Amino acid sequence: MNRKHFLSSLFTTGVSFKALSASLHNPDPSIRIPQHLKSRDVVAITSPAGYITIDELQPAIKQIESWGLKVRLGDAIGKRDFGFGGTDHERAQDFQRMLDDPSIKAIMCARGGYGSIRIIDQLNFSKFLIKPKWIIGFSDITVMHCHINSNYKVATIHSKMCNSFPDDWVLAEPVQRETIESIKDALTGVKMKYTALPNLKNRNGITEGTLTGGNLKTIETLAGSKSEIKTAGKILFVEDTGEYLYSIDRMFWNLKRTGKLSHLKGLIIGGFKIKPDDPGEEFGRTLYDIVWEKVKPYNYPVCFDFPVGHQKNNYALKCGVLHRLSVTTNGVELREV
Repeated sequence: MNRKHFLSSLFTTGVSFKALSASLHNPDPSIRIPQHLKSRDVVAITSPAGYITIDELQPAIKQIESWGLKVRLGDAIGKRDFGFGGTDHERAQDFQRMLDDPSIKAIMCARGGYGSIRIIDQLNFSKFLIKPKWIIGFSDITVMHCHINSNYKVATIHSKMCNSFPDDWVLAEPVQRETIESIKDALTGVKMKYTALPNLKNRNGITEGTLTGGNLKTIETLAGSKSEIKTAGKILFVEDTGEYLYSIDRMFWNLKRTGKLSHLKGLIIGGFKIKPDDPGEEFGRTLYDIVWEKVKPYNYPVCFDFPVGHQKNNYALKCGVLHRLSVTTNGVELREV
């Protein structure tokens, strides 16, 4: 997989002349782009979902600091409530402090697991909206992406989290280093561009739209809530792990029946780690079959095996930002506009 970077315009719409000037370069003025990070800016780390130790965070802290940024750990880091990174109150309070603190330029979620949905309704985004900052993570953090993108139209970063940083940077596989570096690129204003290999199951086409998506199971659980994903006129990407094929089929039926597939600009299928069927309970359909059954009536481009999901080649994607998707017989290209 190849990736090229281009310099991006900085900052977004705001009250200052500098922010106003930068907004002229934003292809979609309805989208608010948090300020891109510069040397010595603060990245705060908290875990709105699962438990993680301070020791486990050390590789991530070291790498983020090597980028010239400062790291600030949340008060809930190291706290534990069974599988959660502290009680609901502790996790919500920690996240709220970070949302409200203007000195923090980005919030990186330490890990996923489960728990964000338990605190999302406790959070107040009023101060965050005065000066938006990057929210970073994936998997269970899809709750945050969908809630923020749908309600506030603020861009977020879907990417690996602290528990995915390699212990030894020098010995790490190239794809590990490249995916982690993609987080830095996204934070510092590089316009992202990714390619994927051609797939005979793809549906060719070229389109533009705001990028949205994340973990499919999490998206399904948000249906009908205040955090429900909005897909009309957008490019949707989905990924998942540890699910049976029949469960994946049910999730795609949920997308179809709730109208989430009918007005898309494009559909990106990322990594799916599928749980083997139980003997005698074979579903009899592949992931390709499942997707194609649901999207056959539409004519937007569809691609499979995109490098996003619970896998090593999980690159940073900017949710809420305008992208151009090109699916051809030569391969797939997704680039930030």
